[in-house]
Amino acid sequence: MDYTEPQFFRVMQYAARADRDVVDMVSGNPDWDPPEGIRDGLRDYAEAPADDYQYPPSVGMTPLRDEIAARRGVDRNRVLVTNGAGEANHLAMTGGLHRFDGNEILLTDPVYPYYAGRANFIGADISFVPVDEDNRLAPADVRAAASEETAVIVVNSPNNPTGAVYDADAMAEFAAIAEEYDALLLSDEVYDHFDYAGRFSSALRADSDHVVATNSFSKTMAITGFRVGYAIFPPEDGPTGDLLERARTQHMLTNVTGSRPAQYAVLRALKTTSPDYYAACRRRLEARVDEFCGALAEAGAEYNRPDGGFYVMARFPDFPGSFENVYELVDEAGVAGMPGEAFGDSRSDWIRFALVTPRVDEAATRLAEYFE
Repeated sequence: MDYTEPQFFRVMQYAARADRDVVDMVSGNPDWDPPEGIRDGLRDYAEAPADDYQYPPSVGMTPLRDEIAARRGVDRNRVLVTNGAGEANHLAMTGGLHRFDGNEILLTDPVYPYYAGRANFIGADISFVPVDEDNRLAPADVRAAASEETAVIVVNSPNNPTGAVYDADAMAEFAAIAEEYDALLLSDEVYDHFDYAGRFSSALRADSDHVVATNSFSKTMAITGFRVGYAIFPPEDGPTGDLLERARTQHMLTNVTGSRPAQYAVLRALKTTSPDYYAACRRRLEARVDEFCGALAEAGAEYNRPDGGFYVMARFPDFPGSFENVYELVDEAGVAGMPGEAFGDSRSDWIRFALVTPRVDEAATRLAEYFE
């Protein structure tokens, strides 16, 4: 697969040109309301004095970093607020390549295409580690693939696209492998609030100087357009402390800083949102998983039931997960998903569906009727 060009837009643009109604199950844009604190924060910010309309600190608003640090159990100085988790991942990848000796980034197969695209963009060598039959990345396989050429190992939990969730033991093993090969473990934890198995554990628990954890509020608060994410780097006074300083500098030179009103609103929501909001979001997604997987079973499809995240991968008889077949589903069934081949070789026969639409039941019925 060519990861030099964004793949999602190929399907989204094709679906947009369709001459029929299409249920969009391509992108991971939540379809529910954000916490009320987001709107309250924006309303209050609109009346703020002129000084509050100027640059915030480049590393992020101090009260927001305090709140993140308290929730993640780290010192505030380790927290860098970024323009979404995408920038956080970029800073960690480039930092790892610069800091460690190798030029290789280890990715899972299947892989979220933007990881591979970013690795291509920054000139890294890429190796893929296939997941096992349960859609999980085995630490033993990562260890076997790692070498002195490895600079960065990327793990995403809960995972896009497989829905795998890694527990504390697995994350500790991934961190140990990074330490053994003098590499960086980049742990993207953007779906951490969508853990249905109760298995999720942050890589930060490994307490390793070779771990950077990234996250954002895009999914948990349904605010993908706000672009407020963050990275937690190893302590600046530790053996890999230069990772943090380099990330701060790169962030400032690229962006200067992030959006002040977006950070203000996120901080308000963090302080005022009840756990019930996040629990309701999880229940909504779990119900959609039940409904969609039930329809896939009726359609004779093989599928993974995710332990976390927004996505279900399915394989239909004699219908590989190619772009051509996905386009056929758009035209003939009125459902748009992402082809498995966009995520790598190991699940190229599969199609990934995002369950962030209120029309999941309608999409499931259309697929069942098309494949009956």
